[in-house]
Amino acid sequence: MSFGGSQYDFSDKPRAYGELARDLEHLLAGERNWIANAANAAALIYGALPDLNWAGFYLPVTSPSGARELVVGPFQGMPACVRIAMGHGVCGTAAQRRETLVVPDVAAFEGHIACDSASRSEIVLPLLLPGVAGEAGLVGVLDLDSPRLARFDDADRAGLERLAAIIAGACDWPKVR
Repeated sequence: MSFGGSQYDFSDKPRAYGELARDLEHLLAGERNWIANAANAAALIYGALPDLNWAGFYLPVTSPSGARELVVGPFQGMPACVRIAMGHGVCGTAAQRRETLVVPDVAAFEGHIACDSASRSEIVLPLLLPGVAGEAGLVGVLDLDSPRLARFDDADRAGLERLAAIIAGACDWPKVR
């Protein structure tokens, strides 16, 4: 199977996301290692979606001081912020709330953390284990950045939430430390 961005026509987003979900399931099938799957998922998404400058994962950890934070995981794009405090920035806020955040203009998001000054809009999706409530159910976030204002809409949210659910269920995630 060949995976490449040119095969997805995002002029019909529901269809394109359906095809991308199918390909993601095939790509992750038979592998449970979270690093391998997150790396391949980030590469597939980064290559498939137009107007992205970053696609990757942040995972929850406990810092040496005992604070809850997110640490960067596999990604595609420019070097990223390594640690983000829970509840800070778009990623930390989405993780703390356990809900998708669509930010049309990152400059208007109070507390936005600018890892790449080229980013203008962002969507962050929590990776939640099915049937596991509370903090134990959060295994990470999927973060996508774009250099274009208002890049992400409700169709992107729906399609990407489907991809996030596939990724969350396809991996043996590390225990939060």
